[in-house]
Amino acid sequence: MILATSKGFRLHIGFFGRRNVGKSSLLNAITQQKVSIVSEVAGTTTDPVEKPMELLPLGPVLFVDTAGVDDVGALGAQRIEKTRLAIKRTDIGVLVTESGVWTEFEEKLLTELRSHGIPVLVALNKADLRSASPDQLARFEQEKLPYAELVATTGQGVDAFRARLWEVAPVEAAEQQVILRDLVGRDETAVLVMPFDKEAPKGRIKQLQAQSIRDLLDGEASCVVVKDAGLQKALDNLKTPPRIVVTDAAVFEQVARITPNSIPLTAFSILLSRLKGDLVAQTRAAVAVDSLRPGDKVLVAESCTHHPVEEDIGRVKIPRWLNQYVGGELEFTTVKGRDFPQDLSPYKLVIHCGACMWNRREMLTRIGECQSQDVPITNYGLVIAYALGILDRALEPFPEALAAYKEARQARLESAAVYSESQLNESSMSLFN
Repeated sequence: MILATSKGFRLHIGFFGRRNVGKSSLLNAITQQKVSIVSEVAGTTTDPVEKPMELLPLGPVLFVDTAGVDDVGALGAQRIEKTRLAIKRTDIGVLVTESGVWTEFEEKLLTELRSHGIPVLVALNKADLRSASPDQLARFEQEKLPYAELVATTGQGVDAFRARLWEVAPVEAAEQQVILRDLVGRDETAVLVMPFDKEAPKGRIKQLQAQSIRDLLDGEASCVVVKDAGLQKALDNLKTPPRIVVTDAAVFEQVARITPNSIPLTAFSILLSRLKGDLVAQTRAAVAVDSLRPGDKVLVAESCTHHPVEEDIGRVKIPRWLNQYVGGELEFTTVKGRDFPQDLSPYKLVIHCGACMWNRREMLTRIGECQSQDVPITNYGLVIAYALGILDRALEPFPEALAAYKEARQARLESAAVYSESQLNESSMSLFN
């Protein structure tokens, strides 16, 4: 079976605009399929419609067709909210409008897309009905805002639109994502530890694990794949020690005991922090575990919507490890998918899964939301390693993150020392009063 590229490894291209401007027609024209329902009735598209495809020379992409931002009524408000959520995961924003038309809705959309740092391409559809005004085109040229005039229903101008997509694509879109190739050299070996517990997908391995194997092969390296129970035997059988051992964070403690200190060790979820998030920032945030006290609220965020199982990593194991670490019961709240509280002030820490099914844009947006409210956000593997006292070892393959960890740890210790001294001085003064 050939595994298709997952959503999280695809460039997300979102179509945004008012109702009935031709977003769905444009998507159908580009994919040459009837992906979205097209109708003259405004508001036909409700929830975002997704279509993965190979769009050369960009490679694997995910088109996202959204509801009109001028939708009305209670349902319309919900559709608009879904559209706003789609913006958070968009790598390229296609702002669709009719040629010669530019309203407050287009202006607001342009502002919002730019506020997220998203490259924008304006699609001036229905160019057969009217031409864009010279003033409108002059503004686009002045602001260096790429545009394309087209007629989605006939295909006129769609090829030129496709070419412009390549021009506005982020530089990294042309680069192959690296998971392990920069850590394991040509002809070296990595050992990948994959426990088959109740959370493991039936009949297959997790997407990142499959991508890691492919990434190593692309780098002319080799890998040994074992379950946690087979790790010791695998290490004994290797004539040359592996360049690195990568494990599922759920068995971090067992794998750390077996793997000699001379062999670098990390977790798949830490690789995901580097690939999808901000490893340095999330590493610094892991140190916030030391400031937790019994009764504090912790938010656990899962990007996928798997059914919770016995010994669930986010709902059972992490809470257990953290409660043991702080010496008391913390209050945990779990959210799934794109459900995420706007007000994070009640929480002392956010612990996020690796976001294997998301693209990097969406994960960085979520990290930004937490940082804007001064709430630290870390990830599963980092917080597990920290609670187990092995984070410094897990970060050895990543010098920048390791340096950030040591700096944050030192700052936390100095802050604690200053606090203790202040408390001691207050106690001393009370003796004389």
